[in-house]
Amino acid sequence: MTNEDTAGGPASGAAGKIPMRDRILDAATGLFYALGLHAVSADKVIAQVGITKVTFYRHFPTKDDLIVAYLERRARWERDAIAQAREAAGGDPLGTFRIIAQAIGAESCSPGFRGCPFINAAAEYADPAHPARRVVDSHRRWFKQAIEAMLKEMDVADPALVADQLVMLRDGAMVSGYLSDPVTVGDALYAAIRAVTGFSGGA
Repeated sequence: MTNEDTAGGPASGAAGKIPMRDRILDAATGLFYALGLHAVSADKVIAQVGITKVTFYRHFPTKDDLIVAYLERRARWERDAIAQAREAAGGDPLGTFRIIAQAIGAESCSPGFRGCPFINAAAEYADPAHPARRVVDSHRRWFKQAIEAMLKEMDVADPALVADQLVMLRDGAMVSGYLSDPVTVGDALYAAIRAVTGFSGGA
């Protein structure tokens, strides 16, 4: 491993050094999300990190490899977030949906919010065979399955159909958070979830 393969601050020890692959991915994540996948070249990421092309291509042989890594990282983050929501809700599915809705609302209000990274990627890559689209489609299948599993725990009739409806609501909430008033997104999404699942009463 060369000096260019890790990096840390002035006071960083060996344990605090950031692997070069993560540095590249961190820079690409910010650029891809803010500017779009097509708009960000490998050269732009290389300049942002301050490395050579040789170092970049050692970790990511193609730009598509970098895009896939970016989307896979986001997919892992969302899977972990839903697992944490399940744990925080004590396994209660409706409570989990409430936490998810609140989290989407909070994210919509965060500076620099540009909507759902997966919807954005799908809009840029229409070909379902493209590696980016395969990651998007795989994650969305997982997300629907996770929702469907919770709906089954709630004894909701036709959980597959309702899961499709909730995925659509989530997509709409992410778009609304970008284009409309983000403050209302979390509460509106949770109210819609309760209405669609039939749990419209109570808190």
